[in-house]
Amino acid sequence: MSVTPRRVVRPKSLGYLMFASRWLQVPLYLGLIVAQAVYVWQFALELWHLVETVFLHGAVPVANAPSPEVVVMLTVLALIDVVMISNLLIMVIIGGYETFVSRIDLNDHPDEPEWLSHVNANVLKVKLATAIIGISSVHLLQTFIRAQSTPNDKMMWQTIMHLAFVVSAVGLAYIDRLLAGSPAEHTRPHL
Repeated sequence: MSVTPRRVVRPKSLGYLMFASRWLQVPLYLGLIVAQAVYVWQFALELWHLVETVFLHGAVPVANAPSPEVVVMLTVLALIDVVMISNLLIMVIIGGYETFVSRIDLNDHPDEPEWLSHVNANVLKVKLATAIIGISSVHLLQTFIRAQSTPNDKMMWQTIMHLAFVVSAVGLAYIDRLLAGSPAEHTRPHL
């Protein structure tokens, strides 16, 4: 007796079309990968600027110019900023794809990020908010290092914006904690 294979019938409805529309996000994530490559290039340029400043030009004092130590510190902060924005891009690319498009089957790959196994929209929002606070902190530190040449109102507004990011992140974390007990917020374990 032969068994005929069952045909998989796909629903032909507006709901299925909406569900399939999630794949329209793939070009957006690919575009973010290109942006990641731009940040790698930016990092290389900043690193070259640091090497050039320290080793090739030495400490040639110029009137009203920041000291070599300040220039190195600002350049290192710029490098940190590029790395933090790059990390933010990775979280959005991988976390967003995993949450909104399709599961990424890494088969217990040893390099799989720990947070990927329990990613959901709320976890991703809190992680992104804390990353934005880190980036804002670097920018604020750069502004305060240049305090003598930075207008007071610019420093005030950057500080207010930074505090707004902090308050927003605390609010998102609080909401995430409130929703943690909700059955709708539990994600499937990685298969």
